[in-house]
Amino acid sequence: MPRQYPAITLFGVPTDVGAGTRGTSMGPEALRVAGLGEALVARGIDVIDLGNLEGPRNPWQGPRDGYRHLDEVVAWNRAVLAASADALRAGRMPVMLGGDHSLAIGSIAAVADHCRDTGKSLRVLWLDAHADFNTSQVTPSGNVHGMPVACLCGIGPKALTHLGAHSPALQPAQVRQVGIRSVDPEEKRLVREHGLDIYDMRYIDEVGMRRVMEEALAGLGEDTHLHVSFDVDMLDPGIAPGTGTRVPGGLNYREAQLVMEMIADTGRMGSLDLVEVNPALDKRNATARLAVDLVESLFGKSTLMRD
Repeated sequence: MPRQYPAITLFGVPTDVGAGTRGTSMGPEALRVAGLGEALVARGIDVIDLGNLEGPRNPWQGPRDGYRHLDEVVAWNRAVLAASADALRAGRMPVMLGGDHSLAIGSIAAVADHCRDTGKSLRVLWLDAHADFNTSQVTPSGNVHGMPVACLCGIGPKALTHLGAHSPALQPAQVRQVGIRSVDPEEKRLVREHGLDIYDMRYIDEVGMRRVMEEALAGLGEDTHLHVSFDVDMLDPGIAPGTGTRVPGGLNYREAQLVMEMIADTGRMGSLDLVEVNPALDKRNATARLAVDLVESLFGKSTLMRD
């Protein structure tokens, strides 16, 4: 019998305010043009698309006190937190269409609050080329999309570390990062200091994607809420050129499909971020179309022909 998936609330967050390259503000529409909503409906899922959230424009200024556009990033994340929390209270799965990855601070803060309120344990699967554990002291750029994991773990400006009802929203032990291959030198020190669980591309090459995902998903129980935060730059630029922070040597198509299918097999995913699609850098919306294909696999579309 096919698995039943919860009703989904989609919402777009059209901003690149946390990024260093313009264009992810167009990501939500690129994903809609690629047919994300229709693909999920075709799988028998109840889908509501709220349209796009509203927030401040990108002022495109340099960093102040180690952060670029902090006030604007906070405003957008507050809107994300509210939309995610509303969906969770209604018993629906929030699916955030970004926008840049700084927006995961709001989406995951909402999920962390929800898990505390409902007595669930939270696991965050961070699919990304970058660890996103920078701080204002060590960041080379001041771009907040390089800081969300640190902020969620309580390291960063109070306006972001205290976005939800509890701070820190996460403990590093709740996070598993897959696909990492670009970490700044001082960020690497912080990651080791805080014991972040990282499955980088060398480890993936050494042991294979199946074992990586078995380890990253180990210990999920009946009471686990799995939040998947999927940055398309996890994928190799050869198949996903439409993103602003491309790093060679990422996941190929089959590896990415296996990641998504193994997540689906757990039956524990309760919320999803889909971020950093930049159609200004894409080729005929190929990255958005690939992202839709992979999200379908998150919701049970399988290439397997065996039981």
